Amino acid sequence: MNGWLLAAALVLGGGVGATLWGVATGPLRRRAVAQNLSTALACPGLLLLAQGYDRPAYVDLALVLALLGPVGTLVFARLLADELAADPPRARGLTWATAGLGAAVVLALCAAAGPSREAVKLLVTGALLIGGNLVASRALSGGIAGVRGG
Repeated sequence: MNGWLLAAALVLGGGVGATLWGVATGPLRRRAVAQNLSTALACPGLLLLAQGYDRPAYVDLALVLALLGPVGTLVFARLLADELAADPPRARGLTWATAGLGAAVVLALCAAAGPSREAVKLLVTGALLIGGNLVASRALSGGIAGVRGG
């Protein structure tokens, strides 16, 4: 086992395991935040697995997940707007922590890949992951106009 696989095991085992527990239990606001954070943690895990196993196809999967995960959260935010308005989620610290984790993973993998097409794909994936996570988190807390109320 190399360092990339160990880091992937920590991210996937600890982070995604905790978010799955959060999705399965608790009030609606915690479940909505956990659903958003599961994507934000699974994507860096897939990127680390891609490097650890030397499988570029995992990067493509992470790219699709980084694109579609926040979209799913936005759909939930729209459908559950009335319920979330009564008790809005507040996960500013978790959101920034997962954004920092995503940035650290992407930068470490870009340094390992060197200047290449792979580094560009990693940067695009990281930008989608971080930007989408921040937008979706803001939508869950009711900070985007038009999300609340039909």
